[in-house]
Amino acid sequence: MTGQEKKMKVLCLHGFRTSGGFLRKQISKWDPSIFQHFQLDYPDGIFLAGGKSDIEGVFPPPYYEWFQYNKEFTEYENLEECISYLCDYMMKNGPFDGLLGFSQVGCSTSSSSGRLSSPGKLLTELLSSGQVLKDHPPIKFLVSISGSMFRDPSICGIAYRDPIKVKSVHFIGEKDWLKLPSEDLASAFDNPLVLRHPQGHTVPRLDEGAVKQLSEWTESIFRSNLANDHASRPGSVESNTSSIEQGATQTNSIISVEDVSASA
Repeated sequence: MTGQEKKMKVLCLHGFRTSGGFLRKQISKWDPSIFQHFQLDYPDGIFLAGGKSDIEGVFPPPYYEWFQYNKEFTEYENLEECISYLCDYMMKNGPFDGLLGFSQVGCSTSSSSGRLSSPGKLLTELLSSGQVLKDHPPIKFLVSISGSMFRDPSICGIAYRDPIKVKSVHFIGEKDWLKLPSEDLASAFDNPLVLRHPQGHTVPRLDEGAVKQLSEWTESIFRSNLANDHASRPGSVESNTSSIEQGATQTNSIISVEDVSASA
C-alpha cells in the first residue's frame, strides 16, 4: 500500500452485554491479512448491561447493550436511541466504509446498510441515500456474524422489502441458536457471501481455507474502492474501472467453510 492509499474504516459493533474490547479480542484472532487494508473501530454500547453477561469470568467488565428486546425479538426498547447514537458517532468519527456486527447488532447493522423502520419513525435507506445520515457517504459492505433479522412487522415490512444491495458476508454457525434467523438475514441481501462453520453462537476462528476466501473478499473490496478513488481524480484514465468490475465478481458467490476450529 502506498502512502497515498488510505485504509478503509469499519465500524465494529459488539454483541449483547459484551463490549468493544471483547469484540476486538475476538477479531484479533483472525489472520491479519483479512483486514490489512482496514482500520477497525470498536465502540462500546450506549447502555450498561442490565443483567448477567455470558462473558463474565472470560473477559473483564464493564459490559454494554445497544438496545433491549424481548425473547421473541418482536419488541424493542431504546432502538431509536441506538440508531441516533450510531448516526452521531459515524458523523463524528467517520466516514466509515463498512460495518461489522455480531448477534444483536447483526440486526441493526444490516438495517443501517439498507433500510430500517423503527416504530413511529421511518429511517429509509439510512446510509445508501442519506435520508437520515445526510452528510455520510454510502456504506460499501457489511460483515455479519451470527446476525438475524428484526421480527417486528412494522420494521420488516420496510427494512427487508427489497434485496439490500450492499456487499455482504454472513457467518452462520451449524450449532448457533440463531442459525435459521441468520440464514433469513443473508437471504435479504443481493448476492451475499455465506461462510458456514460448525460452531455455535460465537465469532469463529478461521482455518486456512476460510482465511483465503475472506482475505480475497476484503481485498476485492479494497481494490474496488481504490479504483473508484483513482477514477474520480482529475486526469484519471477510464481503464481503472475494469478493476471495479473484476473486484465485484468475488462477492457474488456463496461458499461453505466446514472446518473452522473452535473459538475461545
